[in-house]
Amino acid sequence: MKTFRQESAYASPWTTRERIGFALWRITWLLLCRWTPKPLSPWRVLVLRVFGARVAGRPFVHQRAVIQIPWHLTLHDRACLGDGANAYSLGAIELREGCTVGQEAYLCTGTHDFSRDDLPLQTAPIVVGAHVFIGVGALGLRGVTSGDRAVIGGGAVVRRDQPPGMICAGQPCRPLRPRGGERPEASSLKL
Repeated sequence: MKTFRQESAYASPWTTRERIGFALWRITWLLLCRWTPKPLSPWRVLVLRVFGARVAGRPFVHQRAVIQIPWHLTLHDRACLGDGANAYSLGAIELREGCTVGQEAYLCTGTHDFSRDDLPLQTAPIVVGAHVFIGVGALGLRGVTSGDRAVIGGGAVVRRDQPPGMICAGQPCRPLRPRGGERPEASSLKL
């Protein structure tokens, strides 16, 4: 976990250069990406890459997705950041291969140290494992990992790591049962 140094509870933990970068990012997304049709995801991914996002393969980013700090985002092949999904990336967020972050889901890497009067910002990374599905309106909090092939139910509040291959739901989120079914290999798919 990273704790930022702040002069007071009202001082920004970010440098002037970082704040200028945030402003340029928001303006760029609004002017070049927010209005684009859904099939232009490669264009949006290119813009993210220009702003420092690490990209592998062909991820999908919806035009109404919200990314706070693109240079803290890592997208792997076929990762999907859905309609209205919010990657509040004050710290690192990694979306691994084939995962889906559903509509209005919120991944929040930051909080404050409430034991101190100056309330310093604290961040910890979020990792969404390969082939994970995060349902509508789910909330992932800082420092959590969703194991490969897990399903996080809609509206779940993920405060702790979730095991691979499990269907998980609730507030707080907890494993309910195995996901079941094996992921078909590309060579075995019949068209």
